Amino acid sequence: MKEGYVQVAGGKIYYKQVGEGKKTPIILLHGGPGGTHMPMLSLEALADERPVIFYDQLGSGRSDRPTDMSLWHVDRFVEELGQIRKALGLDLVHILGHSWGTMLAASYLLTKPEGVESIIFSSPCLSAPQWAKDQDEHRKELPQEIQDVLASCEKEGRTDSEEYKEAMKVFYKRFVNRLDKKPEILNSEYAKGNDVVYETMWGPSEFYTTGNLKTFDVTDRLHEIKIPALFTCGKYDEAAPQTVEAHSQQIQGSKFHIFEKSAHQGFLEEPEEYVRVIREFLTKVERDRGTGSLSQNR
Repeated sequence: MKEGYVQVAGGKIYYKQVGEGKKTPIILLHGGPGGTHMPMLSLEALADERPVIFYDQLGSGRSDRPTDMSLWHVDRFVEELGQIRKALGLDLVHILGHSWGTMLAASYLLTKPEGVESIIFSSPCLSAPQWAKDQDEHRKELPQEIQDVLASCEKEGRTDSEEYKEAMKVFYKRFVNRLDKKPEILNSEYAKGNDVVYETMWGPSEFYTTGNLKTFDVTDRLHEIKIPALFTCGKYDEAAPQTVEAHSQQIQGSKFHIFEKSAHQGFLEEPEEYVRVIREFLTKVERDRGTGSLSQNR
């Protein structure tokens, strides 16, 4: 394992590379915005075959936390990813993005970078308006008193209240992470997200979008992505399975997989199965590339 810092637009970001296998490296784009790489550590299991690169996006985890609000927009994060690839010499790479990380991944791919072997959209949000519609439906499944608290707090501008935060937990337990006990890894000081980045770009909660990503939507451009793609989500995911499957149909030849026991964080809820599915996809991509059958996508 090696770790260090890379200078990017706005500051320095922390990265960690695990594994020295000969297969193509994979770089992981964590959720958020303002999250960290820590929840995704189960993917270290892939390091027996290839380098696995984790990093904390600017503003979160062990990376610098500048206070310049102008830094918190998707184009800067796209630039950051390119700078990391260059600094670490990742000429060929697989990309796995999770949640907000899929917004970043799609935006990056639409700049037509070279050397990306495949893309994994894990519990994706590729249309913020569609995401909002899906969360409205999810909210209807909550107890009525919880729905009432959420609605009143949002209407009255009290989304920073303890009452709202407690009601949020009910939604999160059903659609984000269904584990009975919080994984110990999330108690680390390095797992703490940056609420300022999250609220600036997204909003006060997963299901109430007010930030600068509110109108984000790349669904009409997904067909431009010409590399092997895998779309995954949990059966109980806030990234609604029917929406994720519809997104997958926009990329020719893409694969779609549902984790039957997970909500939004399959790498925590079903880590072994999650790693198995990712490994199987990467293996197939590399095997097919070796025979030339995917040459048209390179």
